Amino acid sequence: MQAVPTMITAILMLVSPWPLFMVGLVVGIGADRHVRLMRRWTRGAAWFALVCAFLAAVTYSLGKNQSVTFFSMKMPASMGQLAISVDVNDLTVIMLLLVSFVGLIVARYSYTYMDGDTHEGRFHRWLSLTLGAFLTLILSGNIWGFWISWVVTSLFLHALLAFYGERPIAVLAARKKYLLHRIADASLGVGFMLIIRTLHTSQFASIAQALAATHGQLPETLQIASGLIVLSAVLKSAQFPFHGWLIQVMEAPTPVSALLHAGIIYTGAFLILRMIPIISRVRWAGDELILVGLISIMVASLMMMTSTNIKGSLAYSTSAQMGFMLMECGLGLYSLAVLHIVSHSVYKAHAFLSSGSVVDYYRSPKLPAISRFATVWQVIQSLAVSTPLAIAIGSIFGMPLLEQPALIVMGFILTVAISQLLLQALNIDEFGKSKLLLTMIGLSTLVSLAYFGLDSLSTTVLSGSLPTAKEAVGVLQDALLGLIIAVFMGLLLIQQMLPRMMNHPFWQATYVHLYNDLYIDMFITRMVRSFWPVRTSAPFQATSKGRAQEVKS
Repeated sequence: MQAVPTMITAILMLVSPWPLFMVGLVVGIGADRHVRLMRRWTRGAAWFALVCAFLAAVTYSLGKNQSVTFFSMKMPASMGQLAISVDVNDLTVIMLLLVSFVGLIVARYSYTYMDGDTHEGRFHRWLSLTLGAFLTLILSGNIWGFWISWVVTSLFLHALLAFYGERPIAVLAARKKYLLHRIADASLGVGFMLIIRTLHTSQFASIAQALAATHGQLPETLQIASGLIVLSAVLKSAQFPFHGWLIQVMEAPTPVSALLHAGIIYTGAFLILRMIPIISRVRWAGDELILVGLISIMVASLMMMTSTNIKGSLAYSTSAQMGFMLMECGLGLYSLAVLHIVSHSVYKAHAFLSSGSVVDYYRSPKLPAISRFATVWQVIQSLAVSTPLAIAIGSIFGMPLLEQPALIVMGFILTVAISQLLLQALNIDEFGKSKLLLTMIGLSTLVSLAYFGLDSLSTTVLSGSLPTAKEAVGVLQDALLGLIIAVFMGLLLIQQMLPRMMNHPFWQATYVHLYNDLYIDMFITRMVRSFWPVRTSAPFQATSKGRAQEVKS
């Protein structure tokens, strides 16, 4: 009985991006000559994708996890099969629903945002193709189908990022991203070749079954493949030091930024989630994800403090959040990473599409800010309240903190987050302090309940597709867990003590270095410009913050 709903789900998922491709490849010919038609068809195709995704989610609840193949052909050189297949599981259904929802929002926003632009029709064409390719990537059950969609999505996105070809910094950022992503494409392609040659399968669903026959350490080819997959994910996720292009693509239209930061940027984390059967068996690959993600969290958070641009701050936030997701995958908290993707995607789409209203917010009259600064003692007090609160609520939801040290780390990060709510109450005069403190404790309780409740829900929903959290093994894992706690504690102290350090010479020097992205991105920019020069009417210099400065002779 479950076979019929599963087949219907697979068909709905498969056809969801087809109208988007039709708009881009057929209707999009001469797009600038029939702008109104392009606008209507793009929005209609986005609606079709969302409806299909919703119906697929409904029918999936009546079916089961299964990989459905509609067509396949043999690849040369023992490279498996190239197939049109759909993986029907919790992860793909959730991601398809999420991306189609974000895609519709972006398409609807573009309807008015791009109104009157000279090349509005061309914009809608590339938007349709990018969305269609990304949805195909999500639903693909075939490794080669996934890789082709991976490459094509990046190529279509490049056309959107370089949409304003007359803006030098937009073109430069798009080219920087283009070159880095070609390295990611090659790395992933080689990794997939090694997997197929070793396991003799080109289907995602068959990888776990093929690995079941292997015990102990994986073959060297699979370990190399896992390293290449991690490299691809890091490059796609704009992790430090390859994050510069993400900050500088703000010259592209705002709907493109929303689509990138609320959807396509997650391809790296999604790749890791699809390759969990291999990544989870290679311990050092998980350690790499933790270390790279943690470094990006720390550096991007500090750089965000120096940003003077609204979109730039959001971009640094995305880089840090992507680091957080990769770190969660490295810790084995896979269902939490999916929850993070969903929540951050919705938030970041809203943040970018409403970024213009932030200016109005800062212009509006507000009460004067509290001039007092938090002390170390107040930070300790806030942690003393938030820590037992998080532990108590976590125990209510049955979180096995002692059995899974990774959950202890995430619990500590939660205490750091809610301690900032408590500091707002501790950092005011005595008048009204008790009432505000009780309010903040209540709010912190609600935040903790929401966090652990949603974590339990995501673990239950995704139990059929993703394994549960793994235990820390070895001294290195324990050291990484301790390092995570130290980094987040340090960021909390820096954020609270920053007003006191503003006039200190050390911080002023550090501010300059952070403002210039530690000069690493400037070096990458020079390499890209020497390899692929940007032709403009006037010479310019690209700063790390994405501004184009003309050089007057």
